[in-house]
Parts: sequence; C-alpha cells; structure tokens
Amino acid sequence: MKKIFYLILFVGICKNSQCQQKPYYTQYILNNYILNPAVTGIENYFDLKASYRKQWDGLDGAPVSSYLTIHGPIGKTDERTTATSFEKVDDNPYKSKVLENSDPASAHHGVGFSIISDKTGYITRTTATASYAYHLPINNTMMLSAGFMGGITNVSMDKTKIVWGSLNPNDPAVGINNGEIMNTLPELGAGLWLYGKNFFVGTSVLNIVPGKFRLVQNDKYGDSFKPHFFLQGGYRYFISDDVSVLPSFAIQNIAPLPMFIHANVKMQYQDLLWIGGGYRINDELSGIAFMSGINLARTLNFSYSYNSSPNSRLKNYVGNTHEFLIGLVLGNKGSDICPKNVW
Repeated sequence: MKKIFYLILFVGICKNSQCQQKPYYTQYILNNYILNPAVTGIENYFDLKASYRKQWDGLDGAPVSSYLTIHGPIGKTDERTTATSFEKVDDNPYKSKVLENSDPASAHHGVGFSIISDKTGYITRTTATASYAYHLPINNTMMLSAGFMGGITNVSMDKTKIVWGSLNPNDPAVGINNGEIMNTLPELGAGLWLYGKNFFVGTSVLNIVPGKFRLVQNDKYGDSFKPHFFLQGGYRYFISDDVSVLPSFAIQNIAPLPMFIHANVKMQYQDLLWIGGGYRINDELSGIAFMSGINLARTLNFSYSYNSSPNSRLKNYVGNTHEFLIGLVLGNKGSDICPKNVW
C-alpha cells in the first residue's frame, strides 16, 4: 500500500500541474519517428517497429507503455538503403570513407502510422495517428524534412480497479457510474528534421491543440492537455572503419513542469552490434540507462535497455525499468542491415 501511495502521489503531482505526459522512451534514438513526424519516410524502405516498456518493475500500478509504428518513402528514386547512406561496395558498407562519397537522395514524400498505449494504474491512454513528411535536398550534403501527424487520443478509467478504502466511491471527478468511463480528444503534431551524412537535428511539438480533458461532464474537474515540445540532435563520428560513436540528446519541455534532458551515447561495430548508455536529468525520474542491440538479418533487429534511478527522490519506492524494441525492415534493396538516419 505504501508503494501504491507514492505512485498515486507522483501521478497526482503531474495532474495538479496540469500536464498530460506522453510516455518516455529510453531508446528514442532508434525510432525518432515516435517523437517527430518529420522523420516519416526518411529511409529507403518501410520501417516497422514495436516496443514494450515496463517502468518501475515490481510497483503495483506502475506505467506500462507499448507502441507499433510503420513509415516509409513515396517517390524516392535512389538505389541506396537510405537518403544519406551509400552504394553496395563490400561486406562492410558502414565505413566512414564510403559515407563521405555518398550523395543525398532526391526530394520525396513519406507516410506513416502509429498506435501507442500507455497505462498507469487504472488509467489507460491510447493514441492512433497517421503522418506525412516531405524531404527536400538543400545542398549536396544535407536534407531538410517537414512533417505533421493527426489522429485521436482516447483516455479511459476502469473504476472497478480503484481501491477506495474509506473514501467516497461516488467521487464527482470520476462520476458515480461503475465500470469504465472514457473520453476522446484530437491529436495533432508537427516537426522539422535537418540531417546529413553524420548528423541530425530536429524540433517538434505534439499535443498542438491544448484543451481541457474531462471524464465526466463537470466544468470543475478535469485535466489539461498541454503542448509537448522536443529538441533532438546527434552526431556520428568514426573511431575506425568498423567502429562509430554517436552521442545524442533530447530535450523535452511541458509547461509548467521542469525541463527534461536526455543524453545518450551509442557505440556500434560495423552494421551488426551496438552498446550504449544514457542519463536523464529530472528530479523525479532522473537516472541512468544501459542499452544494447543486434541486427539479426537485413530485415530484423532487436534491442534492450535497462534503467535505474539511484539519484531520484523516488528511488526508495520505485523499481527498475525494462524496455524492449524489435524492428522489421520491409523492402530493403541495399546491403545495409540497420537504418542510417533513424540511427
């Protein structure tokens, strides 16, 4: 009961601050599409990804999130695997010297779709969106894309799972009916993405349309949907022809909460294996992360991350976090195994 109390207290802090938080992803670097619709269609194939994240393992009612995304290009004419990768030249096409000789792709479109589920305690939030992006070369080494997404978010509350204790089960904030109650709101987002052979930087906003969310028809009770602003960037450099290092960051701002800062570093061997680590700066959720991944074939990749919060103010009440990601490459015509622009 003590653990449940602290979880409810933390969630309550967010609610009282009038924020509607999106799920947090440790492995955002492997699927930037989940945070920025401008990434839609950035590869030379359709990229399908599925993720499962269990936060604070062992804590009753702790957040559990999952998603399924797919996006790909339309009208892309180059024969390479990605917009900034390279021709098929040898058994290790990941070499820096090959990257240096590659050219950007022609202008093209991208389309995508995502469905996200986020459950905390007795509250479930489900979002379904479609996205579009246009990618335009701005010189011989860089591309700029702009994208937008639209869809719906459904929030439901299962009152049968609420432990009322000595409290009044007819709380006007959640109504007096038993069973599940829900409401649906529009979901809109937009973003920009500038990328080249070894770098990317992007900005996006989700929940563009703010508004009051209510599970019951009462003006006094409800929670506000607030815009979520993101700024991301990363640069890849080569230690050798076989090993590259990619430091990256993601900054998230949701007024009136403090700013969230995520810093990651990923070291990759050829087009086969990688390991990485990360740190998140925030009073309640600060912590470290360890990540690893493998490309099992040209069409399949798998990764895992482990989070711990040794410096968090909630460290005595929350467990560790596990996140799994599996990717499927559809229509890959090149010799590369893993993405070069989703990183």
